[in-house]
Amino acid sequence: MEFWFARDIQHLLGYSEWRNFQKVIVKAKTSCEATDNNISDHFVDVNKMVKLGSGSEREIEDIMLTRYACYLIAQNGDPRKEPIAFAQNYFAVQTRKLEVIEQRIKDWERLQARQKLTLSEKELSELIYEKTGNDKNFGLIRSKGDQALFGKSTQQMKNLLRVPKGRALTDFLPTITIKAKDFATEITVFNTKEKGLRSERQISAEHITNNRGVRDILLKRGIKPEELPAEEDIKKLERRVTSEPKKILGKILIN
Repeated sequence: MEFWFARDIQHLLGYSEWRNFQKVIVKAKTSCEATDNNISDHFVDVNKMVKLGSGSEREIEDIMLTRYACYLIAQNGDPRKEPIAFAQNYFAVQTRKLEVIEQRIKDWERLQARQKLTLSEKELSELIYEKTGNDKNFGLIRSKGDQALFGKSTQQMKNLLRVPKGRALTDFLPTITIKAKDFATEITVFNTKEKGLRSERQISAEHITNNRGVRDILLKRGIKPEELPAEEDIKKLERRVTSEPKKILGKILIN
């Protein structure tokens, strides 16, 4: 795996004496251990031969460092040294970039989950109309599903999450709850077809059972869907995510 020698890093970070640099390494090892990482996975003691001015060789101690170990050393170094200050700033910037990327991934995941649920509910709505001949039954069945999943009615959940009047509850749910609703809906669609369910009562019972089953799974994993906080309005999220590529392109063209 990729590694660097501590004695090389020592000079790059502005430490002229090995004994002073070793103090930084000790702090870095402490940080490594505090984050539940094995020190031996990132700091490996080695001996190597170096040439002396006379042409002879001498064995010296060194340490093989992983990228993470180098990061910890930089973070525990003396910020008054210019190379250390530069390294700390560099890692801070890179960490922020990673945080932004991770947030964008989460945003896209939530948008995709919402779009997937829309398709599943559309299929269920069409299936219910085909079986019962009534387009009002879908709203009723979905509400019963919400009651089974949250232990509260759709309107109670809207009040709890302060959903604006006229807006869908799902537009303010976190990703995991959106996926939970989608999973239960998919099962209802599948079993309605497989079991040949034809009445509102039969399909409602199926949907309630599926949502209760999904709720049981969540509860067993310590997740209470009705207690999860509201997320950003999905419409605002969609506008922001859609506009970002245009903003980035604009900056590139300006520069």
